[in-house]
Formats: sequence, C-alpha cells, structure tokens
Amino acid sequence: MIIVTGGAGFIGSAIVWALNVRGRTDILVVDELENSEKWKNLAGLSFADYLGKGDFLGAVLAGKFRKGTEAIFHMGACSSTTETNASFLVKNNFEYTKHLAEFAVKEGIRFIYASSAGTYGDGSKGYSDEVKDVSAFVPLNMYSMSKWMFDVWAQRNKLFNKIAGLKYFNVFGPNEYHKGDMRSLVCKGYEEINETGILRLFKSYRREYADGEQVRDFIYIKDAVKMTLFFFDNQELCGVFNVGSGTASSWNTLGTAIFDAMGLKENIEYVEMPNVLRKKYQYHTRAEMGKFHQAGYENLVTPLSDAVRDYVQNYLQQGLYLQTFDLEG
Repeated sequence: MIIVTGGAGFIGSAIVWALNVRGRTDILVVDELENSEKWKNLAGLSFADYLGKGDFLGAVLAGKFRKGTEAIFHMGACSSTTETNASFLVKNNFEYTKHLAEFAVKEGIRFIYASSAGTYGDGSKGYSDEVKDVSAFVPLNMYSMSKWMFDVWAQRNKLFNKIAGLKYFNVFGPNEYHKGDMRSLVCKGYEEINETGILRLFKSYRREYADGEQVRDFIYIKDAVKMTLFFFDNQELCGVFNVGSGTASSWNTLGTAIFDAMGLKENIEYVEMPNVLRKKYQYHTRAEMGKFHQAGYENLVTPLSDAVRDYVQNYLQQGLYLQTFDLEG
C-alpha cells in the first residue's frame, strides 16, 4: 500500500493520478476535506481508502500501518503563505511531519515529504539543496518557517540518509482550483482575463527589476510529479532536493504565455502590491537542479509556454481535472 497525505490537495492528488497512470490503485488517501471543494480532485481517481488526517495520525501512533506500507508521500500541510496562526502551523506542518518521519524510519518505510522553496527566504543566500546548508536560510513567512523547522530537525537528527525532502518551487497546473488566493497566476489570471480582458501584475519596488520583471522558477504539475515519483523508483536516493525547472522566468513572460494560450492580444496592467506582502516578497527564485540531475534524472521539463498552453486549453477551458483516463500525462 502507498499512503499519500494531502491526497486530495494539489500535488497530492496529482501523485495519486500519476500512480493510477502506472496502474497503482492500492493507495490510502489522507486529508481533511471539510468545506473545501478539493474533493473534486479525487472524483476521477482510483484509490483503496480514505482517512481523515487526525484519524490517520492516531492510527499511526497506535501502531497501525506497520505492515504492508510501501511508501508515504507526505504532501499534507497548510500551504498558505499568509497564515498568521503560528501555533497552528507548527503543529500541522512541523510536529505532524515529525511523527510520520519517525514512524516511517523506524518501520523501514520509504518517506518522501514536501518541503518548500519558501525555506530559502529572499534568495540572497542562494538555493543550494545540500543537506549541510539546510539551516543557513531565513524564511520570510511563518508557513516557510514551519517547513524550514522540519528540514532543520531532520538535519540535526541525521535523518537525511533515510528520507527524501523535496523543495517545490512555483508549481502550477490542474487540481489547484480549490486553493483560492494561493492558486497560480495561470489559474487566477485566466479567470481575470476572461472577466475583464486585463491581467494585473504587481509593480516592482526595486530599481533592478522593472514592473512585472520579478522572476520565479515555474514548474508544471506534470513535471513535478514525475520528479516526485523518481524518488519512489529510486529509494536509495535520500536527502534534500529542489523540484523546479532550473529556469527563472518573469511574471511578464508568464502573462504573455497565458494570453497566447487563450488566443488573445496581451493586455497587462501593473498595480500596487499590498503592504503586507512588500517586505516578504521574493523577487527572484531559481532552483539549482545540478544535484537532482546528478542523481540520474534525465527527463526534460515542459517549456513554460507549452505547459501553460496545455493547462489553459486542456483543463481550464474545459473545466477538467487530472483524471485516470488521461493516460497521456
């Protein structure tokens, strides 16, 4: 059996989809659906069972799932970068992950968990995914801090020779619809352009970056899950690894790709950034991917314009989710 926590969420449900494409349905989905619409991410997928995240942790602490569990993909977390309840984030993102990691290591179960590129802070210290550098970074928000706390805990307890932590950069694609303000610009921008004909981007407040020329490492969800399953296929690979394209692209470039995919003339306006974001805003991110490729990963990532076109034309315009019958992947 394969366990996917956060299995109804964005990356988690995409992992379930990718496993289904391989013919795997012996999957336990762990999540907390509550009042969100992320249940729709599961509607076209196949899995053996579902369990709430609280019930699952209780079962783990009670000694269940010791036998027959092949791997745990721990994608479950509160991913809101504007969440201000630090106690909640520590309990949900840090302590919960500690319990699962300790269980998996003790029982010899493959443990692959989601860290975040947010742990790198403003990028001034670089984007090294070497284990020795884990504690050197300064996160900009409490979400990233909660992820960084586990990375550092795992480093200090010498777990990175037994587990794999994946630092996801700006992932976008189908199944993110439930994420509200945390959706990618492609998803939000597509809706905005449909409604107004205009795409609004934040102004820059640094001289070295023109408006809309702030850059990010954007990675398509289909590429991100291929990279994630690489660690399932190669269980000897442990440590911390970046999951990104290795390319820094501007918001303007991404905006142009959205208009092109929609068959529309570009129409971008620049608006003031909310004060709450200005001091915590990342102007540049780009994953260092050398370590990942040295580990043997050879697949090329989908070019940004092609990824945006696939997302817009085959999912957003069609109102579709990732589903098992979509075998082309």
